[in-house]
Amino acid sequence: MRKRPLRAAQRVTAALLLAAGTGAFAQTQAVPPLSDYFTPAGEAPTTPDKDGFIGRWLLLEPIEKPNPTNTVFTGSYVRDALAPAGFPGEFGTVPEDGEAAGKNASLRWHALDSKLWDVKLFNFAQALGKPKYGVLFWAVTVVESPREIKNVRMAVGSNSASIWWIDGQEVATLFDDRRMVMDDVLSDRLTLKKGRNVIYGAIINGPGLSDFCIRFLDESGEPVRDLEIDVK
Repeated sequence: MRKRPLRAAQRVTAALLLAAGTGAFAQTQAVPPLSDYFTPAGEAPTTPDKDGFIGRWLLLEPIEKPNPTNTVFTGSYVRDALAPAGFPGEFGTVPEDGEAAGKNASLRWHALDSKLWDVKLFNFAQALGKPKYGVLFWAVTVVESPREIKNVRMAVGSNSASIWWIDGQEVATLFDDRRMVMDDVLSDRLTLKKGRNVIYGAIINGPGLSDFCIRFLDESGEPVRDLEIDVK
């Protein structure tokens, strides 16, 4: 007569142990390391990948900007949130690897080479133990062109909204709640001057993943590859 309740108790115990074990497994799952997505930027300049995407960037640790939804990312909201005046430092300059963000000593710049064609901001923040949601990121890189290249377009994709500048001039805007799509927005035709061209980007996201991709397309729509990329 006592065996039936014993079996029932065993079933309950087994269920509790399974639940506890599952919870422990979930708690101990390792966060993917930064090295899964990035390597430290090398000393020598690099070049775009075979499809023209720029992979070397100075990335600032995320700045908290709480937003429970991405539907608020209208043009006016994004322009205000990502205005150059809000940049933590001197807008237009190139920060150094490990440098503090202006007067905010809690935020640092990281010089990194992306292993993928899209730069994984979510994973960058996660690997550093920083906030992943309700944040904005700043990204900076330097494009060295061997010659003046006219009538190119900057092709941008970002998750979620973003604004992009070259040498302090705004060239591309991506508003509203959007997924990261290759070449989602093309700038007007512009000229990459011979020598140094400094690119700034600001990306904002609420819930969900965050990443971006950048390349330049020539008059024929082909990727511009004969560039040198550095963060100095």
